[in-house]
Amino acid sequence: MNIKNKKIIELHDIHVHLRSNAEIVHILKGINLKIFEKTSISIMGQSGAGKSTLAMTIAGLEVITKGQILFKNEPLHKLKEDDLATYRANHVGVIFQSFNLLPSMTALENVNLPNEISGKFYDNKKGAELLKSVGLINRLNHYPHQLSGGEQQRVAIARSLVSSPEILIADEPTGNLDKKNSEEVIKLIFKLQKDFGSTLILVTHDLSLANLCDTKIELDNGLII
Repeated sequence: MNIKNKKIIELHDIHVHLRSNAEIVHILKGINLKIFEKTSISIMGQSGAGKSTLAMTIAGLEVITKGQILFKNEPLHKLKEDDLATYRANHVGVIFQSFNLLPSMTALENVNLPNEISGKFYDNKKGAELLKSVGLINRLNHYPHQLSGGEQQRVAIARSLVSSPEILIADEPTGNLDKKNSEEVIKLIFKLQKDFGSTLILVTHDLSLANLCDTKIELDNGLII
């Protein structure tokens, strides 16, 4: 890690409690973490350890129960939902395990969707350039059902980058892919992270993937160990 890099995200004593039936489940139990600009960090742990919840708090998609989240020293935990949506639209790209493409939209339309939702200029040219960068220039007008799993994840990667995000969150991005496609997708994510100068947060249970990151942490039962 380049120690000259500035902090982009700081988490201070983060707790997340969720209600399950009549019980309160403590997902995160006091997370303290600093993440630096333009670096990569992996979040490891067994199923249920809190990996995805931690990543989604950084994305502004999970409400914390207690603690502070700072983005470039600005308090995310104090923002209302509309302001969090603006934060996500301008600064965060997310790649999900399940692709999350809209079946009624073409690859190009799916890539451009974040900018359309946020009210930004609908830039077909940029979407096409991103699909070219992930090797899908000949799939612009194909629908998700016409694409393989690996191709769908490439569309999802292009979509996550359409707003040139400072933070790129990949939540088990190879979980639904075979080994060959997994290797290609991971290489692509790291290449594009460097090209865009983003900070990469990679959620994974695979040590070989975690070792590709500048920093790795492991969660167990809601705590960093």
